[in-house]
Amino acid sequence: MTVAPTAPVSKGALWTGRILSAIPVLMMLMGAAMTFFKPEMATEGIVKYGYPAGIVLYLGITELVCALLYAIPRTSVLGAILLTGYLGGATATHVRIGEANWFVPVLFGVVVWLGLYLRDSRLRALVPLRS
Repeated sequence: MTVAPTAPVSKGALWTGRILSAIPVLMMLMGAAMTFFKPEMATEGIVKYGYPAGIVLYLGITELVCALLYAIPRTSVLGAILLTGYLGGATATHVRIGEANWFVPVLFGVVVWLGLYLRDSRLRALVPLRS
């Protein structure tokens, strides 16, 4: 398999992408930590949204795995795809119960992809915003 050469990413774009990528990673790690270290609080939150209390640990593991895959450069695209699915579920949950903050997971999804776009030349080659 040959890989087409891609233009290098500028230092400014790379660091902006890294900083933007750190935001959802830190938020997901914080969410995962809440499920591991404060399970009562996490369980109350999950039950509020209509989910069974028994899935809290599984959601925490999912958050952790998605965040780690996204943070590792070799698996960042897979991580971004998985985070998009997870955040889509969060958006649907907020919309289902009529909360006005449904746009927060949407914004996080945009930040996930913008951060990856700025730091990964392969994604820039796949999705050129300029011709």
